[in-house]
Amino acid sequence: MSFLNQNEMKQYLGNALDCVEFKLIRNRGEINDDTATSFHPEFAHQIFGENECVFGYKDLKIRLFYTAGPLNMYMGIKYTSRIEDIQSNGLKSDDVCNGISKLLTTGCYYTNIDEFLSKLDKEESFVPFGEKMFSWEIEQENNTHRTFEIFECNIETPGFIAYHARLQTFLLWFVDAASYIDITDPQWMFFVVYEKYTSNNGSVQYATVGYSTVYSYYAYPQNIRPRISQCLILPPFQGMGIGAQVIETIYNKFNRDPKVVDITVEDPSDDFRRVRNFVDAKLCMDLPEFAPEKLKMGFTKEMVNAAKNKYKINPKQCRIVYEILRLKSTNVNDSAEYKAYRLCVKNRLNVPHHKQKEDLKKMEKRGIDVTATAATIPSTDERIDQLKEEYEAHEEEYYRIINRLKLQAQH
Repeated sequence: MSFLNQNEMKQYLGNALDCVEFKLIRNRGEINDDTATSFHPEFAHQIFGENECVFGYKDLKIRLFYTAGPLNMYMGIKYTSRIEDIQSNGLKSDDVCNGISKLLTTGCYYTNIDEFLSKLDKEESFVPFGEKMFSWEIEQENNTHRTFEIFECNIETPGFIAYHARLQTFLLWFVDAASYIDITDPQWMFFVVYEKYTSNNGSVQYATVGYSTVYSYYAYPQNIRPRISQCLILPPFQGMGIGAQVIETIYNKFNRDPKVVDITVEDPSDDFRRVRNFVDAKLCMDLPEFAPEKLKMGFTKEMVNAAKNKYKINPKQCRIVYEILRLKSTNVNDSAEYKAYRLCVKNRLNVPHHKQKEDLKKMEKRGIDVTATAATIPSTDERIDQLKEEYEAHEEEYYRIINRLKLQAQH
């Protein structure tokens, strides 16, 4: 048995983001079909540590296959050699399967491909759980259409808890810092997206696309404040506007309920924040309170009330919508008009800085030594530079949303 040098050892260290391969299998032919859609995780630190590396295997492939509808899962690994087969100085390869299985619900995956295929053969009997909330079609470039449907479920929906145990396994791979929820809490609601398609044998089947969870918080005295917690659209279905449709469906669920105060979001990712801003701007731009001539006059309570009453959008989010729509209607070639817009946004961005300085003055009046705290506050020139960078980042983000609004209007 030989011993490896440093360069040879590197061949036994793999990046989990490259090694792990996902597939949503609709038929047996896709198992070994390299042209079938496969995708890789965005995160692996909760499974393999901060470095997201797997040690001990050469040419490692970790295969995580799911039946497209019910999400029965197969887990298997392939490699050309292991470190302990090459040298005997005590090095051991990572226990990949055990590391992943700890994050899975017992009994929700297979390590035998034949058992997995037996579940795949029953795929056409799968039907979505819960109540259908919305259905729509997306036109493809070849003039074909794909049909998608959103279903609402809760923990009382027959069979859903077991299905959710399989569905949530995607979270740790695709949502940073994600964690599993307490599925026994009746305040949770689930909005699951499926693609409705015709199989090779002509039967109608459903493939899982993604989902969102919503928690109904109590709001005094007899109201509720729904909070969107998790939202995941699986990679093969991203970029199709499905996430935006999920948010609109959730809005439609709650915006006619007088007990709903507003709809909030729990620690949104940048991608989700961008989709939410797009949806909210699209909805509010048709409200008379957000007409271009009114936007140029400044942010008003009428805008806040209209957004809240019609779409349950909270005041803080309404302000973001206002800034997006005002930029959309601003003539940036008019120096005075464009300057007025920039000052409007910068004044809002500078509020925390002003508050920090005011708090410092109050502490000084009470005789508190603020030397250490004052040292952390940027000077006027530093703050001007910071504010310029913050504004430019916001404007760039707003233009991405504006361009999407214009693109949708063309269709």
